[in-house]
Amino acid sequence: QVQLVESGGGLVQAGGSLRLSCAASGRSFSMNAIGWFRQSEGKARDFVAGIDWSGTATTYADSVKGRFTIFRDNSKNTAYLQMNRLKPEDTAVYVCAAELYGSGNSQSSWTSWGQGTQVTVSS
Repeated sequence: QVQLVESGGGLVQAGGSLRLSCAASGRSFSMNAIGWFRQSEGKARDFVAGIDWSGTATTYADSVKGRFTIFRDNSKNTAYLQMNRLKPEDTAVYVCAAELYGSGNSQSSWTSWGQGTQVTVSS
């Protein structure tokens, strides 16, 4: 398993942008699918976006399609979530997850989880 650490969260106005990072330790990062999830207070954790282990396939929740982009840099053992045109309803704790040789979709069996980073979008 890989260990994951998120960063890049913060406070931003509606319409603004943030880029989240998911840094992984371990030599197997390139063999892992990476997913981003979010959870706001009192709500269930939702799948946001995923990228498969090869980096060729991405999946997005309908609520973020066209605004968020997931990508990875295996040379840096890091995956990213670029978030544009942010809305107040995007406010949540964002968590990344990994699955060895995974497809990176919402049905994947995620086995490693980070601690999360807070994103707050003001109106």
